[in-house]
Amino acid sequence: MHQLAKALGQKIRIQRKAKGFSQDALALSCGLDRSYMGRIERGEVSITVEKLYRIASVLECEPHFLLPESLSLHELASDLAASN
Repeated sequence: MHQLAKALGQKIRIQRKAKGFSQDALALSCGLDRSYMGRIERGEVSITVEKLYRIASVLECEPHFLLPESLSLHELASDLAASN
């Protein structure tokens, strides 16, 4: 799922910058640690649905807007195999 987390993080970063938030400001507004927000944007962690909704709310967008385009089953299977 690393590819999925990475793609999600990239979309969050793009939307954050489009809305004019610094990483610190977004993290503070979401009630998250700045270093954790950095890890989210780099795709180093998988976030809960609750955090996705919280981030989307602060960024004034629908949560599905932050989700990456669907990955193929082959890409997901390869990613899962690599993480095990």
